Amino acid sequence: MQTRVNRQIDDTLADLLPGVREQLGVPADDVDVSGLVNTRITGLSVVVTPAAVATVVPLPAASVATTAAARRAVADIVGRRDDRLAVIAGPCSIHDPEAAVEYAGFLARMRERHGDDLEVLMRTYTEKPRTEVDWKGFAYDPFLDGSSRISVGLVATRVLMCRITAMGVPVAAEPLNALTPQYVNGLVTYNGVGARNVTDQTARERVSGFSSVVGFKNSPEGSVDAAVSAVLTARAPHEFLGVDAHGVSAQLSTTGNDTAHVILRGAADGPNYSAAHVADTRRRLAARGLPEVLVVDASHGNSRKDHRRQVEVVRDLAGQVAGGEQAIRGVMVESNLVAGRQDLDQRHPERLAYGVSVTDACVDPATTEVVLAELAEAVRARRGGSRAAAGG
Repeated sequence: MQTRVNRQIDDTLADLLPGVREQLGVPADDVDVSGLVNTRITGLSVVVTPAAVATVVPLPAASVATTAAARRAVADIVGRRDDRLAVIAGPCSIHDPEAAVEYAGFLARMRERHGDDLEVLMRTYTEKPRTEVDWKGFAYDPFLDGSSRISVGLVATRVLMCRITAMGVPVAAEPLNALTPQYVNGLVTYNGVGARNVTDQTARERVSGFSSVVGFKNSPEGSVDAAVSAVLTARAPHEFLGVDAHGVSAQLSTTGNDTAHVILRGAADGPNYSAAHVADTRRRLAARGLPEVLVVDASHGNSRKDHRRQVEVVRDLAGQVAGGEQAIRGVMVESNLVAGRQDLDQRHPERLAYGVSVTDACVDPATTEVVLAELAEAVRARRGGSRAAAGG
């Protein structure tokens, strides 16, 4: 279908553009450019457009309600109008849709249990940043075998997010590509720009127009200033070249995203979640005239790549929150149906164990229940302290 549509577009352009060229006075020389363009491209496959996918897989009413309510809630949390914590929990990356839906059922129960104190979102990352070369994520290789059926991955990602949000569980994502966010438009509550992309000016400009809440991680080397600079950029309006829902080049104008904030994720040389680190980040934000709010990732550099240490990180953060720290507005936890991780053999993806991460190691639901309870208790303590201070 998409090929037929594209052919019609090509035919229309072939009919109209020669007249435009003639009006501009541009000569039409017959020149061989085969040695100049696409010299390293070995294939070109048509991909369905965001508009086509949205038509085939429309948003369920329940998904719309989930995302709208969660966006308001998380925006109020990072804006310090809601005293709860946002908690983004879930697999490092999605590779098995059925396991993801089962995990979403677990989070639905956690949302019901802790809703007064926590706004719990599910981490549904289907794009994976790579320092060098590896599996790029479900959206790009949904069959896990190197076949790279991107159209299938994009449709499947939208279907999966529809299923999860229809269960009442809002989702979070990491946008790596300029085009992929449009395929899940209206479904994502929170977008976290990763450490490898935080210095990309085009990524900063793109999220200035996102309807979701957005956060920026500090760089892999630990630069918080890079994230602060990204926040400043994303909060400003921009004009830039992008594409519309039909995949056609378009000039985009944005208002700026006033939810943009810093995410502390640690670095190669150590964590940055301590009270001293939080205070330092607050000073850096204040110096640039930005709100003193942040989210902390309990994994990655903060856990020193040991998933079991996420419990220690959360315990420290809970202590800071209970002690009255208002800047901490959210926490990220990598969690899955089964603790740990496994290697993906793209020659035999059928050998994967169910519910185990194929990227970073995760904690299990039982551990996740514990950390969520600790964070909820910390929120209640902070709330009680604020009321006491107001009354006193």
